[in-house]
Amino acid sequence: MTLRTRIAAVAGVSVALAVLAVAVGLYVAVRTDLRGEVDKGLRERARPFTQPPPGDGDVGAQGGAEGPGGRPPLFDGGPPSGPSPSGRGEGGFGPGGLPSSVQPAPFGGASGYVQFLETNGTVRVPGGQGLSPARIPTSARDRSIARRGSGSVLTDRTVRGTELRVLTQGVDRLGTGRRGAVMVARPLGEVNSELNRLLLILAIVGAVGIALAAGLGAIVARVALAPVRRFTARTETLTEEGALRGASLDLSRRLEVEGDDELGRLADSFNRTLDALERSMQAQRRLVADAGHELRTPIASLRANIQVLGEAERLPEHERESLRNDIVGELDELTALVADVVELARGTASEGRQADEVRLDEIVRAAIEKATRRGGVRFEQRLELTVVTGQGDRIERAVGNLLENARKWSPDGGLVEVALQDGVLSVRDHGPGFDEQDVAHVFDRFYRADGARGLPGSGLGLAIVRQAAEACGGYAEAGNAEGGGALLKISFGQRAGFSASGDALDAP
Repeated sequence: MTLRTRIAAVAGVSVALAVLAVAVGLYVAVRTDLRGEVDKGLRERARPFTQPPPGDGDVGAQGGAEGPGGRPPLFDGGPPSGPSPSGRGEGGFGPGGLPSSVQPAPFGGASGYVQFLETNGTVRVPGGQGLSPARIPTSARDRSIARRGSGSVLTDRTVRGTELRVLTQGVDRLGTGRRGAVMVARPLGEVNSELNRLLLILAIVGAVGIALAAGLGAIVARVALAPVRRFTARTETLTEEGALRGASLDLSRRLEVEGDDELGRLADSFNRTLDALERSMQAQRRLVADAGHELRTPIASLRANIQVLGEAERLPEHERESLRNDIVGELDELTALVADVVELARGTASEGRQADEVRLDEIVRAAIEKATRRGGVRFEQRLELTVVTGQGDRIERAVGNLLENARKWSPDGGLVEVALQDGVLSVRDHGPGFDEQDVAHVFDRFYRADGARGLPGSGLGLAIVRQAAEACGGYAEAGNAEGGGALLKISFGQRAGFSASGDALDAP
């Protein structure tokens, strides 16, 4: 699945969830409101029957007499002209003190089907509600309310295929000891029909909204990812051109940076990566070209000496011996040059090797002892216990190259001062020092000052020193000391901590 498809899918799903939540909330709100109106109407219809019965002089006559407040009564309190519609009793009120017949609700008032439930569970349907009213089945809870004469409950019931909302309200005639319950029912057909229409409308609107969201999501994803497509096309062009050219990439091309948003920062980051890659490839090309140039001389000399050695029988013994010594020396020089080139080719990468904590003072002390055995100069050392994090072999090689450079430029019997303080290794010789134009290039690869061209070496020793220092997070500096001579300083990064006894602790 492409990123554009995922964005469109996420947008569609998000809108679908939002539409679903709104639809559910709206449906529940409308349903609660509609059914609440039904419940309110049921309570209004039942209220006159739960009030105390009217006195003898307060009973309105059948056929339109008005009760208290000038409103027509909801039930007929006068003596019936014939048998009561319910078939029970001959008076205006039944045994429970409830009317034997009711009138329809006044115009605009709450309506509903009414039946009475006596304390013994008998259902009495008052007259005035049609020729053959259906009875609402009672439940144990309804009968319990009738026996207590108090409490109420709202339930949904189905009678003869019609869904009803039923209110059971307890009735207690204070002072008479008469109790019972009135049950009022209203059909839910109109409410359910309205809810079904609302549900259909919400389903249609939701489906259209989700489809529209999916379409707009696809458009938004296409527009938003247009810079990414250009970015991808440019990178694919670079790699394809590199493949056609035999893996030779044109790293001079850059992406256009538009704005400072995430895509702009991504393009800028890619351009910086290309800059670093271009610099790295240029450095590698220079290294290969310089190494080839430096290797050409010892190889040519070796070839000439080997050719002469093929006719050694014509040479005197001392010349043959000198020739063999020259070949061995050139092989040693060639081996050292190849080792230096390989070391520089490693760069600052650790090649998967884990850095360890090493005692820099012990490495320096061992390097000084080795350089002293070669003779020619004297070493003065001031070393303090120092622990650094890095690869021991690279640090040893860098320190050795630093001391060898000082030994090479010191006069016979000269003094080389070595100090290790605050994690910085300083090496000072008493030779001619650096020319001003050479200070900035001391650590460059294959760079050799004019005065060093006649001396052995390839110009890679100090380059290895700086590379080892930077691999450990440190630095290398060169300059001239006061009073003459060269002064080189190197740091191998942050030092580890020490305890009060001088033992090395773990690096922070």
